[in-house]
Amino acid sequence: MKRRDFMGTAIGATVGAGLAGSASAQAPEASASQPSGGPLNPLAAELPPSGFNTPLRFDAQVDDCLVVGTIPEDMDGAFYRVGGEFYYPPLFPDDAPLNADGYISMFRIKEGKAAFRGRWVETERFKAQRAAKRQLYGYYRNPFTDDPSVRDPENPDRRTVANTAPLVHGGKLFATKEDGLPHLIDPNTLETIGPWDFDGGYNSQTFSAHPKLDPISGDMIAYGYEADGLASDSLWVYRIGADGAVKSEVRTKVPYVSVMHDMALTQKHMLFPFGGYVTSMERLREGKVHWGWDQSKESYIGVLPRDGGPDDMRWFKGPLRCMMHTFNAHDEGDKIVLYAPFWDGNFFPFFPNVDGSPFRPELAQAFVRKITLDLSSPDDTWTEEILWDTSIVDLGKVDPRVLSLPTRYLYTSFADPSLPFDADRADPPGRGPPVNCYGRFDLASGEVQRYFAGSTHALQEITFVPREGGREGQGYVVGIASNLAEDRSEMIIADAENLAAGDIARIILPFKLSSQVHGVWASAKELPLT
Repeated sequence: MKRRDFMGTAIGATVGAGLAGSASAQAPEASASQPSGGPLNPLAAELPPSGFNTPLRFDAQVDDCLVVGTIPEDMDGAFYRVGGEFYYPPLFPDDAPLNADGYISMFRIKEGKAAFRGRWVETERFKAQRAAKRQLYGYYRNPFTDDPSVRDPENPDRRTVANTAPLVHGGKLFATKEDGLPHLIDPNTLETIGPWDFDGGYNSQTFSAHPKLDPISGDMIAYGYEADGLASDSLWVYRIGADGAVKSEVRTKVPYVSVMHDMALTQKHMLFPFGGYVTSMERLREGKVHWGWDQSKESYIGVLPRDGGPDDMRWFKGPLRCMMHTFNAHDEGDKIVLYAPFWDGNFFPFFPNVDGSPFRPELAQAFVRKITLDLSSPDDTWTEEILWDTSIVDLGKVDPRVLSLPTRYLYTSFADPSLPFDADRADPPGRGPPVNCYGRFDLASGEVQRYFAGSTHALQEITFVPREGGREGQGYVVGIASNLAEDRSEMIIADAENLAAGDIARIILPFKLSSQVHGVWASAKELPLT
């Protein structure tokens, strides 16, 4: 596959994270001294196009970033981002962009200053292809399609790209992806130390990108699905203490093998939602991408008591949804209330419908949903309410101090087409309006406060930064804005209690960053930052 062809089809790291738009390739303009009949350099036609969806392909360091505005003096920590870029073009042009190599970056903020660093996550897979100087790995999570030199279906975790989410726990920084173990990362240099099994206490082959951190106990609840092998129905759940030691393991099974990308936590229960996506060994041996969408399937939410065993798992069934991310959950007597931005249907066009029907983009809409599960009822179902009619991006956050507890504020991004967009200056020209707003959704009042990025900017995932000693909602929201007019990236900082006021500060990079999948803020008290 030619590199130019690849660049026209590949996107950055993720779908739904405020992508900056498809890149476009243009030949150099002719000049008076240029001979007629084509470009001066015939290789110019093979150069990758510019834009936000082209790989960086370099490690980066900016020691003292340009800042517009004033960074709050009480911000002392680092904003970590993880996403993916194909270092080498994929073997198959229709591969999932989720299969791209991991890239981790950080903004270190202290005393009103900011420094940036970005590096590839050097997994076993990344190092193997760098040594071979070509792509060796096939379809997303299908080792049967790999080059014979690395093909190993018995150990699919060895092909992880660790490209999904940064995780901070127990004084350590990790890069995660749900198809393998987390990779330990140096929090200052971003050097990859290697896969981590919590000193031998974690036995699952896989580790979710979204474990939950209990703000009361300091415990981390983590899990792995397909825990003991490819297309396995095993779900293993772990409680890991603040010291990084595994305290408990529960091994259970799922109703059918599906994507289990995120979970939710209350003080009494653990929730495991999934629906729609299916796989099997037969599918993988046929050489297909790992997941397909089966619209005949029901959705499930598994509920396991925090101190329960395998027999205590209870599965609730409901209408089919694409259940990727959650906001938060809490207990209300015998009920559990879950807030989640679930999609109406299949969100990923690169995971095709198994019945051969076409992708339906009208179902790729997410809304703020309130789901109530009544544990005292004999009916294994739930009630659902859409709280706002605003279609949102499902990459939502809450103040981490209230995770597993009653919540007032939900934070996520969305596109507001009523706000100005300068399509003539955007890259590429003529593209449609991007995700341009961060929102604070107030569950008590129903009010939505919004931050507008500007008429030439697209927003990636929102992250909440707590103000030390404050109550829920006191702090800052941060994220990356893609400047579509200047082809550069800017970290925005806004007051979480006054989003409409706009920026407190913007940290300007002299180059673009591809879209992250997820980000996290870590204070200098959580990590040994220099």
